[in-house]
Formats: sequence, C-alpha cells, structure tokens
Amino acid sequence: MSIEKPTKTIEDTYASRGIVEGIISSVAMKEVMLDRTMPRYILKSMMSGFLLAIVTIFMLAMKTQMAGALPGVVNLMGAIAFSIALVLIVLTHSELLTSNFMYLTVGMYYRAINVTKAMWLFAVCFLGNILGAFVLFGLLYFTQVMTPEMIEALTKTVSAKTVEPTWYAILVKAIFANFFINIGIYVSLMFKEGMTKTFFIAAGVVIFVFMGYEHVVYNAGLFVGMLFYNFDGANWLAVLKNIVFAFVGNYIGGGVMIGLLYAYLNGTPKK
Repeated sequence: MSIEKPTKTIEDTYASRGIVEGIISSVAMKEVMLDRTMPRYILKSMMSGFLLAIVTIFMLAMKTQMAGALPGVVNLMGAIAFSIALVLIVLTHSELLTSNFMYLTVGMYYRAINVTKAMWLFAVCFLGNILGAFVLFGLLYFTQVMTPEMIEALTKTVSAKTVEPTWYAILVKAIFANFFINIGIYVSLMFKEGMTKTFFIAAGVVIFVFMGYEHVVYNAGLFVGMLFYNFDGANWLAVLKNIVFAFVGNYIGGGVMIGLLYAYLNGTPKK
C-alpha cells in the first residue's frame, strides 16, 4: 500500500499569518487615529509614558528601601514590577513607541502604511510617551514621594546609562531589550485568554529589565525625572547619546528582528 505525498503550498508555511493580519488591521486603526483624532492618539501615548514613569518610581523606592537585601532579589522584583506596566499598556491599548516599532514595520512591509506616515507616527508616539512622564513627575514634584535616597539612586542609574557605556554597548543592549519585549507581545497575540497573554507579555519584560538592557521610553522617563530633581547631575550630551542609540537599537530589535522577520515569514507584499 502506497502513501500519497501530502500536497502543500507556500501559504501552508505561513504559521502565524492570522497574527500578521491582526497587526496590519491594528496599523490601519493607528493611522486613522493619527489622521483624524490626533488628541486621542497623543493621550493614549501619554498613558504609556505615565505608566512606565510611575513604575519607575516604584522601582526606585524598592531599591532604596531594600538596600540591605541581595541585589539579585531586588533586581528581580523590580523586573517583575516593571512588567506590570507593559501588561497594562498592552491590555489597555495604550500607545508605546517600542511596540509600535514592530507593528508599523509589519505595516510598511505589507504597504498598509507608507514610510513617511510611519515616521510621523513614531515621532508623535514618542512625544506623547515623554509628555506622560512629564505629567507624572510634575505631579510628584510637590510631594515627598521622591526621597533624597531615591534621587541619589535615580542619578546613579542615569549615570550608568549615559556616561559609563559606549554607544555600541547602548545599541546592542537596546536591540536585546526590544527583541524580548516584542517577541513576548507577538507570542501573546496567539492567545485570547487574559492570564496567558499577561504571562507572555511579562516574560520578555522581566528578562530585559533584569539584564539591564536599554529601553528608550523607560530611559526618557528617567531623564525627565532628572530634569525635575537633579538637572545639574546629568551629562546631557551623554543623555542624547543614549536616546539616539537606544532608539536605533530598539528599532532593530523590535522592528527588524521581530516585525520584519515575521512579516516576511508569513507572506509577501503582493499577497
């Protein structure tokens, strides 16, 4: 008895085509919001920056109040706490620059959005993310939440991200950061159940935060904090270096290594 060879087509190799189609639909909605309801889009972007900044404050408080604990334990707890922010951002459909790197690259590959519009969306989203951090630190500035110890920890963290590393170190660590973030988001799109989505979103974030990789929006929130609490304590030329290379690295990690790769693996622009 002979067994017939299965007949397969190229389309059968598109293992996660449904996810890509969902991303393309999301890109179309982002473009509509940008064109027709700009204030709403900016508010959604601000919410992402606000959430990241408020969790940043929590991490600083954790570092100072657990100063005697094992550094690895403190870092792990901080990483888990930070993952909560990204889960909230994704599940509330807020707009975060680093996840948009993946989404809009898929959209550009399939010609759902042109390059000029995608660059404009990146700029508006990043501006909104930064404004969200300004709102958070502006509200906190007139309180006693930020203790002297927390300000000192903030200054040390900023120095470690700006003055000490080379541009190449920032670039590579930024690639890894957004690779882990977006692979977690991409996998989470395979599921509809909330807890499963939460687990995969959080998993990538915990890895990147624990390893100290570079996330341009998180870093921008730290720099906003320095504007309010220790302006003279920052090397602003080194801050610019960090923003530029973290931005480029995050795009490579999320846009190219995840977005472009899986867009290519699941079809062609003609399809």
